[in-house]
Amino acid sequence: MLIALPISELTPGMFVDSVTKQHEGLNSIKIKTSGLVRNQAIIKRLVTEGVLELLIDFTKGDAAIPDKYKPKSASPQKSTTSSSKTKPPAVKPAITLEQEFAKASINFEQHNRKLQALYGDVTTGLSVNLKVIDEMANDIVSSVFRNTSAMTILTRIKDKHSYNWRHMINCAIFTAVFAKYLGYKEEAVQQLAMGALLHDLGQAKLPQGIISRPSKLTSSEMDIIKRHVAQGLGLVKGEKGITPLILDMIVNHHERLDGSGYPRGITAEKLSRPARIMAIVDVYDALTADRPHQEGDEPINALRYLLANKELFDAELVQHFIKCLGVHPVGTIVKLTNERLALVLEGNKLNPIKPKVKLFYNAKHGHHVTPKDLDLNEPDQSIKIVSSIKPLDYQINLARLLKEHLLN
Repeated sequence: MLIALPISELTPGMFVDSVTKQHEGLNSIKIKTSGLVRNQAIIKRLVTEGVLELLIDFTKGDAAIPDKYKPKSASPQKSTTSSSKTKPPAVKPAITLEQEFAKASINFEQHNRKLQALYGDVTTGLSVNLKVIDEMANDIVSSVFRNTSAMTILTRIKDKHSYNWRHMINCAIFTAVFAKYLGYKEEAVQQLAMGALLHDLGQAKLPQGIISRPSKLTSSEMDIIKRHVAQGLGLVKGEKGITPLILDMIVNHHERLDGSGYPRGITAEKLSRPARIMAIVDVYDALTADRPHQEGDEPINALRYLLANKELFDAELVQHFIKCLGVHPVGTIVKLTNERLALVLEGNKLNPIKPKVKLFYNAKHGHHVTPKDLDLNEPDQSIKIVSSIKPLDYQINLARLLKEHLLN
């Protein structure tokens, strides 16, 4: 059980999962990412280092959960038989977006570096380190199950020079979020996330000059690109931990319902649900990401494309995907009817056009304003979203903006 505690409530015997808040301007914490608090000296050092809040894992260590953080149970009822003494299911405490974002942002960058290195290894002829992939999948899925929005927001940060590996990480995040929304158990989501991380790795075996070409590819070059499916399959087939589900996602993520996809041109009746999920996620991220040959489109346009092509993509799953992400996904900057810009923080599953946002910028006069949280779904709320905007249109650095508003 993970619970965020202020430093004042930290006691020996607690197991620190991560530091979630720290005074600005201080150096990074010179302690392990996680570890047992053995004595008061460690607590004093954390205070000296400027730590304000920590994420405590009460499934580890020796300390009991403080009473005020224990889940409230229903009023006890007298039981008439011994069989009625069943324990209620454990309730996981909610981890706030800010708490999870602190850890997710560190992991996201670490995953990018690891996958970049792994991609480079495969390009030079080395084998795939599947242990690294499995660890990344586990971290992503664990984060998504703690708080769905934190990792998802990070997918909005674009970098065309690192598209190859960012695309695989983004797809793993979207797949985990979508699978959780669809009701998959955590163990199954882990497999789906691993399939997403591996789905395009075969591109590392292709001529990188074609992969990073800043102009549109010729038909013969596209034929070469299509070989990445077979290359990806060859990299992992028969390896320990690679399940039929993972292989299915790698082989069939470019297949389409009408048989127009590749490599085999199979049709709807032969396409599994995981393959259909992977196809939707793969195209969505490819359309919204900056790539060597194109600027990323806005999420709403990518969703419209998926919705309009019912002969290619599972229409029912696309509808669920839109409800899952929202018309304006978390991390998107939107313009409001009051001439303010706002950052989308939390989607609204029942009414996707009315998410929770953080207002931060006066678009009319071109300056930042005091941040204000706004729930556009409140009954008396008249403010609406006009459109999504590209950060660079207002000289906004999205990565810096996220740190300013989610790490304080």
